[in-house]
Amino acid sequence: MCLHIEGKISNYELTLRESVNNLTERDKMNNIVNLEIPNLDHIPTVASSGVLVFMNISQATLRKKDKQASEQITASNNADIGVASVNKKLLGNCAELDAIQTFVGVVRRWHLSVTQPWADKGPRYLFTARYPDWMNKMTGYKQEMARLVDELELVYNWKVMQAQASLGSLFDRKDYPSIEELRSKFSLEFSSEMIADGTQQRHYSGLTEEQIKKVCASQIEHTSKKYDFIIGDVWKRVHKMCVRVADRIDYKAHEKTKRIYDSMMQDALDMIDLLKISNINQDPEMDRVTRRLLATFNGVTKEALQKDEKLRTQTKKSMDDVIKSLPSFDM
Repeated sequence: MCLHIEGKISNYELTLRESVNNLTERDKMNNIVNLEIPNLDHIPTVASSGVLVFMNISQATLRKKDKQASEQITASNNADIGVASVNKKLLGNCAELDAIQTFVGVVRRWHLSVTQPWADKGPRYLFTARYPDWMNKMTGYKQEMARLVDELELVYNWKVMQAQASLGSLFDRKDYPSIEELRSKFSLEFSSEMIADGTQQRHYSGLTEEQIKKVCASQIEHTSKKYDFIIGDVWKRVHKMCVRVADRIDYKAHEKTKRIYDSMMQDALDMIDLLKISNINQDPEMDRVTRRLLATFNGVTKEALQKDEKLRTQTKKSMDDVIKSLPSFDM
């Protein structure tokens, strides 16, 4: 699914362009320019409105392919080599390991839900309004990860003994890491950094007018692309939320009831919050959608939607209207 957004130039970029275009005749005659970029700190930008955040979480699956057993299985069934394999669960059914794996999924999903894409891999963009909560949450997650690993460590040797009995001839002690090695396979690290902004270098000494224009044009293009990338992700999330709500409430009183989840209502509130903090360019269309969603969900509960057919109809129409007004999608 591809999102098309009309390119919009921010107030920051407009001011920057004007600074370049308003070079004095004297500057042009000298062909050497000491251009001082005006103080633009009061104008919100991608760089001033967010930070780059990094999160890396790793875990041990404690699964191992048994090459010899795999070969025996294929040979005994007259199958071609490589079409079947035996993968051992080294700790069998281990609740402590399952808890870690579930936890890792929760952390990854939450991190993705509160951040926007910045590059294909690596850091993600986090609006500064969300930074305190992100930092507190990640700190808590790191502590919880350590606690869960402690619990796995407590039962590890016992689970290895159980595995020796349950795996039979498939058991191989060399498959099992030491306690120290085991702990090193689990980690949760996170960090953040300010976004580099090319215009932080306020003086362009010794550059010609043409060179300065190229530098500024490059910065404008870079900022514009990142802005479109981030806002495109916001619109996609709003679209997904509206489609989900519209589908779940699209039924009449005499028809089979569809289940409305608390998470769906929370998702709607989260989208309203995201729209508010991401409208750094004061886009009137984004403001209109925000106000429409606020009016739609203000005071509305899942219980009210389940019981009130008229409310469902009104909410469904509002969702359909918002969907139609969003930037176009290529399916």
